[in-house]
Amino acid sequence: MSEDNKPWSREAFEQQLREQGQAYHIHHPFNVMLNTGEATPEQIRGWVANRFCYQVAIPIKDAAVMSNCTDRDVRREWIQRMLDHDGYEINGVRDEGGIEAWIRLGLAVGLSREEITDLRHVTPGVRFAVEAYVNFARTRPWQESVCASLTELFAPAIHKQRLATWPEHYPWIDSEGLMYFRNRVTQARRDVEHGLAITLDYFRTREQQQRALDILNFKLDVLWQMNDAMAVRYGLPGQAPIPDRPAAVR
Repeated sequence: MSEDNKPWSREAFEQQLREQGQAYHIHHPFNVMLNTGEATPEQIRGWVANRFCYQVAIPIKDAAVMSNCTDRDVRREWIQRMLDHDGYEINGVRDEGGIEAWIRLGLAVGLSREEITDLRHVTPGVRFAVEAYVNFARTRPWQESVCASLTELFAPAIHKQRLATWPEHYPWIDSEGLMYFRNRVTQARRDVEHGLAITLDYFRTREQQQRALDILNFKLDVLWQMNDAMAVRYGLPGQAPIPDRPAAVR
């Protein structure tokens, strides 16, 4: 077997996965604008409203992963992700979940609950990217969907960045609205351990490992495209926003 076809060791494969973080949307100009204090209130509200489309799709995506998964032990652990986002009330213990925490972020930046939840501000590009990700989870083997979730490898850094910079740059945002980011710093680390172990176990040949990198880059493209769409709609520093597409005549 040539070196080009030889599988990477488990450690080398993990390193290859982690190196894909160079394309994570923490580096996108729209996110950089948000986290360096250059965003206007309208741009922040636009980001929060559009990202809600992604937030509500996460448990739907996770349900699709579970519906394709034949491994009971994986399903037992994976269901925690749905509970994290949808919330739960079990034996008197109540957690409102990440979706509600995101709504509270929206309220803190000046959106109403109705305009967050009815998705009226979501751009076509964001909607298309989110639907592509959910469709991937519905139609691909569950192990591939687990691999796609590994953008969580890079998520704690972006949440910590927001927690470190937003209170200083945007003191008008109630700090309670940042609870989603605080929660996800811990949750994402836990989820990564599970998803990474599955990926390292399943993608064993060099061809499979290359496929895993392609899958992870597909998910990175989804997140980058969402930021592209928001940058077009709301503008970047020194750029004017592009107006919404006119509504269709019916």
